[in-house]
Amino acid sequence: MALTQNYATHIPIHSHMSNPVELTVTMKIDVDGAPNAYCPHGMPALDFELNAHEDAVASGKIVGYLTKNNDGRTPIQQGPADPFPGCFISTTAFQDKHNSNDLDPRKNVDASKINYVVRGTLARQNGVHLGDFVAVHSKKHGRSVYGIVGDAGNSSGAEGSLALIQSLGYPFQNGKSGESDHNDVVIRYFPGSNPNQQFFSRQSDLDAAAAALGLSKSF
Repeated sequence: MALTQNYATHIPIHSHMSNPVELTVTMKIDVDGAPNAYCPHGMPALDFELNAHEDAVASGKIVGYLTKNNDGRTPIQQGPADPFPGCFISTTAFQDKHNSNDLDPRKNVDASKINYVVRGTLARQNGVHLGDFVAVHSKKHGRSVYGIVGDAGNSSGAEGSLALIQSLGYPFQNGKSGESDHNDVVIRYFPGSNPNQQFFSRQSDLDAAAAALGLSKSF
């Protein structure tokens, strides 16, 4: 998806972090990491299973969820003790380093619960790491929220979790269609703001941690 606009802006911040960088985008929805992101046909899911394939065709390599022996072909389904038994295990680039079970869906950032953005080229070039904090603003709805850099794979950076785009005031219920208004969303990255790679399963904990650092979400 094309980057609509980007620019770098530097704002004073704590000395142990690099200066923030801002990116303005038309934001599309990412549901990766949600335990019900992708499921077999006939089961309710947040996105079309086809969108988990590299080339968006059924024969394309699977990249949106785990496969056996990482073969890109044979899905691994969640077990009876997992959040959505039978659904696939959707992954994110940022994961809980304290969870050693790669087959646990909870190891990944849940797009249905946590505000996250996808790290693009501009962020990476300015020293933004996976897990770093962000503040995100919708100009249309006048809302500003905290989030983290939770995923990768989109060079434009014009993508955010379902929870994020909902918290900004958009009414989307899944990742099957929809995006923000043109150039509506401003992402403020705080490079180096999460050096311990703290993982969040609850948005309230993320908000508290970002606020404790004094990160600005005033736009």
